[in-house]
Amino acid sequence: MIQSMLGYGRSLARALIATSTGTSTSESQTFSTQLHKANQQHVHLLSAVAGFSKQLDKSTQKSNWSFGEDAYFLAHHRKASVIGVADGVGGWREYGIDPSLVPQTIMSLCARLVERGKFSPACPDELLENSYEEALLLKNEAMGSTTACIISLDTEASKLYTANLGDSGYMVVRNGRILARSQEQQHYFNSPFQLTLVPPAYRGRVLSDSPSQAVKQSVSVLEGDIILVATDGLFDNMTDSMILQHLTAVKHRQKDSIQSTANMIAREARDLSNDPAYDSPFAKAAASNGYHMQGGKPDDITVLIATVNSGEFGEFSSPL
Repeated sequence: MIQSMLGYGRSLARALIATSTGTSTSESQTFSTQLHKANQQHVHLLSAVAGFSKQLDKSTQKSNWSFGEDAYFLAHHRKASVIGVADGVGGWREYGIDPSLVPQTIMSLCARLVERGKFSPACPDELLENSYEEALLLKNEAMGSTTACIISLDTEASKLYTANLGDSGYMVVRNGRILARSQEQQHYFNSPFQLTLVPPAYRGRVLSDSPSQAVKQSVSVLEGDIILVATDGLFDNMTDSMILQHLTAVKHRQKDSIQSTANMIAREARDLSNDPAYDSPFAKAAASNGYHMQGGKPDDITVLIATVNSGEFGEFSSPL
């Protein structure tokens, strides 16, 4: 009975306070919800990138956003931090076509749409699709194919959304353990799912997949979680356990630490790719598919590493 009276007293007190201030209970609840949201810390990605072209000895970029036939982007909007990689299909070179043009085109269009706010943080697959559809309408004569992997961090919801088409991929790591990992898509060995740009007359005559076929995933993240996004030049030459060993060196909120770790991973992948005696993940995959191959797989390598940070964007990082 005493507890009932106390509960009644608290309810009556709340009602009296609301009445005396001229505010209804529903209005008070709305205000409390708005205040809670205002006090919530938004998150963003603090990112670094490193890579090598298989044609060059040094970490030299062909353009501001590419390593060889790989391309990448990093973009931020108030509602999301978004990063992505794309890997041009090298077979087009046999027809006199530069395989780097399509991945560069797709990644640059993704970055532009993010910066203009023309995307949904929860739908990186739609961002990829809209970029691809826009690329089909361009008259820059870019031809070829590319894989693509896009990661979007919703800054308010602290949730990561992914879309992966082909054999580039990502890892989400927390406290030294893999929280989420992409799975590659292959039509058959060494023939990944890919987006293709060709003149209308050739469409349907070459291998081409749809952005809607990208594998989608979502995962709630915490401050300090580490995200790695890379092209197959990394995953074909380094196992997950090798990559994890490097990621333990990442120091939260320290851009120099993130950059040095990206550099070390890219450098080791490059060195292993040129080792003829190394039993690489690619060589093991070839053996499981009936092919005899030995050594690393020489390829372009792009590695993006990002950490999840709270606070306003730019507080711990410079503009991308």
